[in-house]
Amino acid sequence: MSFWTYMLRCADGSFYIGHTDDLEKRLAMHHEGTLGGYTAKRRPVTLVHAEMFDSRDEAFQRERQLKGWSRPKKVALTNQDWPLLQRLAASRTSRTSS
Repeated sequence: MSFWTYMLRCADGSFYIGHTDDLEKRLAMHHEGTLGGYTAKRRPVTLVHAEMFDSRDEAFQRERQLKGWSRPKKVALTNQDWPLLQRLAASRTSRTSS
């Protein structure tokens, strides 16, 4: 069984990050608004990033990691701008180690 961490861009420009074992079904639920909560009031939503994992724990850990990222890092990830993502990660590391 595969597990997914996914990122949605909401109609208001915000991001929603979650994990699931059935990405297609979960996306349909977000689109329909049947999950309630954050995305229900911010539709339509667009899938902007997804990663597959072998275990639910790995997917959940990645979800927690991405939720802790700054908005610029999330945007760089969704744009697949790897050089910018590396610079943003390095600048955060240098700030926290000072």
